[in-house]
Amino acid sequence: MDDLPPLRTVIETHNLAAKKALGQNFLLDLNLTSRIARSAGDLADKTIIEVGPGPGGLTRALLFNGAKKVIAIERDPRCLPALAEIAAHYPGRLDVIEGDALEQNWLELANDNDEYRIVANLPYNVGTVLLTQWLTLPKWPPFYASLTLMFQKEVAERICANVGDRHYGRLAVLSNWRCRTQKLFDVSPQAFTPPPKVTSSIVQLEPQAQPLQCDLKKLETVTRNAFGQRRKMLRASLKPLGGEALLNAAGIDPTMRAEQVDVAGFVKLANAL
Repeated sequence: MDDLPPLRTVIETHNLAAKKALGQNFLLDLNLTSRIARSAGDLADKTIIEVGPGPGGLTRALLFNGAKKVIAIERDPRCLPALAEIAAHYPGRLDVIEGDALEQNWLELANDNDEYRIVANLPYNVGTVLLTQWLTLPKWPPFYASLTLMFQKEVAERICANVGDRHYGRLAVLSNWRCRTQKLFDVSPQAFTPPPKVTSSIVQLEPQAQPLQCDLKKLETVTRNAFGQRRKMLRASLKPLGGEALLNAAGIDPTMRAEQVDVAGFVKLANAL
């Protein structure tokens, strides 16, 4: 793909044994990282934010596939020398921020002059938390045009689930309220070093310019109560919020269960609350 060393050589040179505590599983197949980069669309003139680049396999693919700039946020200082080699190979196109992505101020990071996309092989232990941060930004539409992210397959199915699916829950309601979601493809455990015990999936989310209007906190309250007792009818699970009176105000059948209510229905409940 480029004139840089193979990733296995990079890992050996810099002694980058993956740390379980950091949720690290390095993706070494550059054909696969290129596929992920291409899945994010035309990268020309785009600024890409990447979380957890590790030795830089996906970073290299993003730059090779034409990204104007990559902003990589890396918590592990051991990876910085490997990323510095990539920065030298692509002068002026890679900025590395050493720090914890969970503590990043996303609105300060982005400026209004660039078009941003977030593309990342997210560490398993923080993926859902980061996604929730990006979905609950106070300013909407957000600073990013799309999210192309890797999760455990089970989490990916929870993000993209439709009403009635067994994976349908709070995360699906939040994701599909503000974005259009789709699962692109699965990634075998054997593609990683070390191989995780689960299959991974690439998910893409594209923000909706005008999602249905409701208060985010109220939506979170309604879904938390409804799915917290998902086996119960809504008149029971939502009793602390008003029960049948709330459901009647929203035009929702009190005998339904949470997995039977679509996103629009939960928005009605939030507005009724």
